[in-house]
Amino acid sequence: MENEKVKYLIDIINDMDIKDKLRLAICMSQSKWSGLIYNTKENYDKFDSMLKDIDEEYRITLINFGKYKLVMFAMAKLMELKPTEQNKVALYLFNKL
Repeated sequence: MENEKVKYLIDIINDMDIKDKLRLAICMSQSKWSGLIYNTKENYDKFDSMLKDIDEEYRITLINFGKYKLVMFAMAKLMELKPTEQNKVALYLFNKL
């Protein structure tokens, strides 16, 4: 069952554009309420810089990530997974970026 959830989440990630993938990576890299081992300041800084390079809105304003429904949906689905499964998804996303 968990592998199906991981596959579903990876399919969602694959359908995202690069900006949403980076927004999700930023959320994941600063998440304090998950079992992610990849939520480090180094990852946050890397994805933050990448998103600033391609998204003017993100570069000049404070963004409310809540307005990005697909990103928040993916984060909610991620939190339903066990920590080992969360880390598989994070590693997949982070390697795609």
